[in-house]
Amino acid sequence: MEHKHIYDAQGKQLCCTQTEKVYNQAGAQRLIRGAPAQNQAHNHSDDDDGHDHSVAEGNTLQLFLPAIISFVLLSAAIAMDNWVPQAWFKGWIRVCWYVVAYIPVGFPVIKDALKSISKGEVFSEFLLMSIATLGAFAIKEFPEGVAVMLFYAVGEVFQTLAVSRAKSNIKTLLDQRPDEVTVVEANSSRVIKAEAATIGDVIQLKPGEKLGLDGELISDTASFNTAALTGESKPDTKTKGEVVLAGMINMNTVSLVKVTTAYQDSKLSKILELVQNATSQKAPTELFIRKFAKIYTPIVVLLAIAICLLPYFFVGQYVFSDWLYRALVFLVISCPCALVISIPLGYFGGIGAASRNGILFKGSNFLDAMAAIQNVVMDKTGTMTEGVFKVQEVRLEPDFDEATILRLVNKIESHSSHPVATAIREYVGEVDESVNLTDVEEIPGHGLKGSVDGKVFLVGNFKLLDKFNISYTIDPNTIVYTTIAIALDSRFVGFITIADSIKEDSAQTIQLLHKLGVKATMLSGDKGTVVAYVAKELGIDKAYGDLLPEDKVNKVKEIKSIGESVAFVGDGVNDAPVVALSDVGIAMGGLGSDATIETADVVIQDDKPSKIPMAINIGKQTKKVVYQNIRLAFVVKGVVLILGAGGLATMWEAVFADVGVSLIAILNAIRIQKMKF
Repeated sequence: MEHKHIYDAQGKQLCCTQTEKVYNQAGAQRLIRGAPAQNQAHNHSDDDDGHDHSVAEGNTLQLFLPAIISFVLLSAAIAMDNWVPQAWFKGWIRVCWYVVAYIPVGFPVIKDALKSISKGEVFSEFLLMSIATLGAFAIKEFPEGVAVMLFYAVGEVFQTLAVSRAKSNIKTLLDQRPDEVTVVEANSSRVIKAEAATIGDVIQLKPGEKLGLDGELISDTASFNTAALTGESKPDTKTKGEVVLAGMINMNTVSLVKVTTAYQDSKLSKILELVQNATSQKAPTELFIRKFAKIYTPIVVLLAIAICLLPYFFVGQYVFSDWLYRALVFLVISCPCALVISIPLGYFGGIGAASRNGILFKGSNFLDAMAAIQNVVMDKTGTMTEGVFKVQEVRLEPDFDEATILRLVNKIESHSSHPVATAIREYVGEVDESVNLTDVEEIPGHGLKGSVDGKVFLVGNFKLLDKFNISYTIDPNTIVYTTIAIALDSRFVGFITIADSIKEDSAQTIQLLHKLGVKATMLSGDKGTVVAYVAKELGIDKAYGDLLPEDKVNKVKEIKSIGESVAFVGDGVNDAPVVALSDVGIAMGGLGSDATIETADVVIQDDKPSKIPMAINIGKQTKKVVYQNIRLAFVVKGVVLILGAGGLATMWEAVFADVGVSLIAILNAIRIQKMKF
């Protein structure tokens, strides 16, 4: 009997750990693999800082084991040197003891220094630490040489654990899709691999099971836990015909779902890809630090050589060992660990905190960009409103039969994915396929055009009627609701009014944006009266209606022309151009089109507009922590570097300036994951 994974209501897997094959299929093996313990601290192949900070489950003790061995041997040696002298602990025995204490923590670093040199990266932090500690041995400062490398190794382990913790949110997200599904055929069912399921298959979903593919609910009703996709813990009840997504957990009764999307094209697959690729998009601060470290490290090595040798020409009583010691202290202090580790970790923490709240950043560069946003420009339908329309009124000219016209409208709207089409279908009923409607085409920003028995049939806004020079007897500006104008054979037929409700957190969103000092502008293709009404209700600064897609682009260009940054929030296909133009494009991931989601820089998974100010706040807090770490590292290192060069700082101060500052910066970066936004 084939095994099925079982999950609780919170989405936690109860039975076993997902096999690595699932992660490979998700294209995310690099993010979640565990490296052997001896390779944990240093692996140049993956991370920009020259470290692989992934950690396999249960390997924590193994990570600390080399440091523990070194610490025990060093403590015993220091005790025998100072507190409980032993007659035998002298000469070559004492040297060998310190060498043995050094090897567990020093050998991996020396090995990585040699690897770096073989790849052409001569001046690495590994080389700095190797020179400093081996130099300490050369001048017979054995305890300090071992201690520096020991503290460095402990710092590396803590960095590894910190990064692993930062990645845990993403690893949890990557573990959302089961690798098997139960397909129902006739009166039987069989378990197959999720990737083997095809469009049209019917999946049986038992209580506690996760859906493996996107589909349409066939059962009458079902409740799903969508926390994995949206961060929302409240169950979401779906009814027959509604879309359900991979990663949702069935809460109560056995349900049937018809597969509508291939395994690799599901929303979850796209989310996995977004999250996996997020860390490859570097923030300007990260890029600067990487470039800085490449220039900074060789300069430091040259300065250390100068500190050691130049005093020979200027100092009367030059003692080589004293100046070599100062140079070694200088090298240890100058190690750029605090910067090259804590800064990427800070951004990683920001991405993780955002994903935990249902916000996906496609790169750490967009965290910086969101922090600097001055204007949020938003679409109306599906962004600030529910995007769920209901027909309010049907008003036709006396010469036309209402039932006939509604059947025609329902048929032509079935060619559109706009929420208006759904409202028409819910009001009229199922589409009458016998209606003779041909040559249907969509006119962007206007509506739909078709042919009925050789006569032109138009359904859209009043601009569509103006475009075809069709006169009408009413003033569209007097109608508050969204209006669908209808014309047949160059004659005005009438109109249908449709209302959309404002999302419950839309007003709060605008208030929070204003608190952050961000201006809000609404751009919509909907009629001006509707847009003005919604803007007034929400307190939006500026609002423009009756816009074509190119008009939205021009409005965003106007804002950018005065030198202000813009984030655009949208959900439709026609929003993709303006999303791409803005400094940060934000897509509503639940209702949003795939084109907009792929174009966007940030995806809000649960369609809640209140996540917009949350995303800005996460960006601001991440940037704040990153800059705190930069200032801390530069100030402390600068002070101790000067003291070290002047002979006023020992190796112990150097250890604090290097490892101590690194750990403080790491702990500060971890705070992002603990913050409540």
